Amino acid sequence: MVEKAGHGFGALSPGGPVDGSGSLAGGAGRPAPSGLAGRAWQTVLAYIALTKPKVIELLLVATIPVMLLADRGHVNLPLILSTLFGGWLGAAAANTLNMVADADIDKKMKRTERRPLARQAVPTRHALVFGLLLSVASFAWLAWRANLLSAVLVLVTIAFYLFVYTMLLKRRTSQNVVWGGAAGCMPTLVGWSAATGHIGWPAVALFLVIFFWTPPHTWALAMRYREDYKAAGVPMLPVVAPETTVARQMVWYTWATVAATLTVVPAAGPVYLVAAVLCGGWFLFAVHRLYTRTKAGQEIKPLKVFLQSNNYLAVLFCALSVDSIVATPTIGHLLGW
Repeated sequence: MVEKAGHGFGALSPGGPVDGSGSLAGGAGRPAPSGLAGRAWQTVLAYIALTKPKVIELLLVATIPVMLLADRGHVNLPLILSTLFGGWLGAAAANTLNMVADADIDKKMKRTERRPLARQAVPTRHALVFGLLLSVASFAWLAWRANLLSAVLVLVTIAFYLFVYTMLLKRRTSQNVVWGGAAGCMPTLVGWSAATGHIGWPAVALFLVIFFWTPPHTWALAMRYREDYKAAGVPMLPVVAPETTVARQMVWYTWATVAATLTVVPAAGPVYLVAAVLCGGWFLFAVHRLYTRTKAGQEIKPLKVFLQSNNYLAVLFCALSVDSIVATPTIGHLLGW
């Protein structure tokens, strides 16, 4: 049995804040603003909510450490900030277009029923134009401030997230977040290419870290909101498979995540190595405990695992940032590789 969730969860989620609003304004029980200025402000907030600003935090977690690792020992702040802004525009575009495509099912899910299109705070056509303009702006900005490769990678990410994940996989297969989650891994490639002009193997390794991390992270949330996804007709794995099967697969993917973090070790130093080992053990313990309790038929707390998965990735990538700034000899160098 899944525990009953309380309120106030503010962590990231694949579809928006866990509290379900997905918006910055217009919550239930909140009085509508009066006057032209008030309505204009609500419209501005609705457009901001289309971009899923909380979800974009993952961009910061992934992009900055990768850029620091690519230029180990140096902090090119203007380039980092420019890449973050271009990446933010791209993520905002992808999230907006995702809301356009998912407007019908967002109305059916309590977790997403307060999103701007679900509550008709923004016309769908206007949201579509807004998303396309953000896409163009992201490409133009990165091509100007970074390089063409990073700009192209952002466009590929937007297209993949919209057409492959949202429109092709999401409503058709329980493996939607496994393959569709590749879009969320792209900041590693964008950041590395912006810093170097090419894609290096450490960027690919970090891509795989997020790729394997995404299923247990997402399924933990989906276990809690299983009925929401079921009502919307989205075949998330917890909707179509027993809890023990879901938890078992979460264990497999978590082991793959930790293994992927260790492949980065030769390019990093001791700070990252210690964090990868300790944080990996911490994350594995949480997921194994979830699986054990599921097999035993005990009450489980998937939201706790969901929040811990966020903290795991944040701590791991922060350690990578510190390691890259301090720039001690890499493990590969110490081993003579």
